[in-house]
Amino acid sequence: MSLFRLDEDHEALRGLAREVAAGRLAPRAAQVDELGEFPEASLAALTAVGLHAIGIPETYGGQGGDLLASVVVAEEVARACMTTQQVSGGNELFAWPLLLAASPELARRYLPRIASGQALGAFALSEPEAGSDVAAMTTRATRCDEGWRLKGTKRWVTNAGRADLYVVFAVTDPDAGGRGISAFVVESGDAGLSFGAPEKKMGLKGSPTAEVYLEDVTIPADRIIGEPGQGLKLALGTLDRTRAVVAGQAVGVAQAALDHAVAYAKERRQFGRPIADFQGVQFMLADMEVKIRAARLLAYAAAEEAESAGPDMSLAGAAAKCFASDTAMAVTTDAVQILGGAGYTRDFPVERLMRDAKITQIYEGTNQIQRVVIARALLAR
Repeated sequence: MSLFRLDEDHEALRGLAREVAAGRLAPRAAQVDELGEFPEASLAALTAVGLHAIGIPETYGGQGGDLLASVVVAEEVARACMTTQQVSGGNELFAWPLLLAASPELARRYLPRIASGQALGAFALSEPEAGSDVAAMTTRATRCDEGWRLKGTKRWVTNAGRADLYVVFAVTDPDAGGRGISAFVVESGDAGLSFGAPEKKMGLKGSPTAEVYLEDVTIPADRIIGEPGQGLKLALGTLDRTRAVVAGQAVGVAQAALDHAVAYAKERRQFGRPIADFQGVQFMLADMEVKIRAARLLAYAAAEEAESAGPDMSLAGAAAKCFASDTAMAVTTDAVQILGGAGYTRDFPVERLMRDAKITQIYEGTNQIQRVVIARALLAR
């Protein structure tokens, strides 16, 4: 496939996602942000057409989309409502560890529930003292007669308190460092599972983020994903793939900001002319377009590299996520500038887009961590 043109299937998918996003998600986006409400109706609209977890294979009742499909959908959904994309993105974060290593029985037990929309997923990796330093986690999973007993605190968990299913990472061998981490499926109804108050965030206000508390949560032995000690590998393998999706998300929010900036520049008049006639504004718009086009291609390339499990998968995902999220922040900031005072008010959406864009530089690995990943890959050659 050419990186410069999507094939017919992906173009059709883009068309569907754009139609649903523009018609069902965009009209609710401001209210979701203003009230900080969970985007129930928007998520239902995605689920009704199978766009809430496009990457789950048909074997488990999913759409069977490749990673490029996930990126395309993320871009179009985030362009309309980034909060909705973030909530639905929790499904693929939950699904990937199972796709990579779960037993057939475990995958069949949980992935169809995500694919059908019956369940919402979440991914619990970070902790209060283990963010970028994932291997420093202290959550423990110990064997017991019933299977495994989990104890600890997870932080910054998207969909916490709303999700039905969680992938939880915990230390099973404290003496083995990063090789002593394992991954488990925890259900919302498991005894001992509770949640903190929702974080009061700058953006993505309708996407619930909270701490997850595991107080001797006891689960059956068969809820471990893969083998003991594979957890860190599964976490990083998941992020290698979903960073391309974050890049798509960032492209979407940047594109939305550019769309609004162009429309405003054509209408807003100063000195008797539309501000779009002034070269200073034209150059800003041109630079925004160049950055978005480059970011989009990096996202697509990372998706293709990860789909084939290529040797540069980690590097490609890190590069795409880093550049696209920096682009999203730069473009949304410039959009606010082009709108001037109007851009600083809630009467126009660019201030929301700017607030939403910032998190793309932070989650799924800060952009400082992405640069570490890129540099290590280069120096290992």
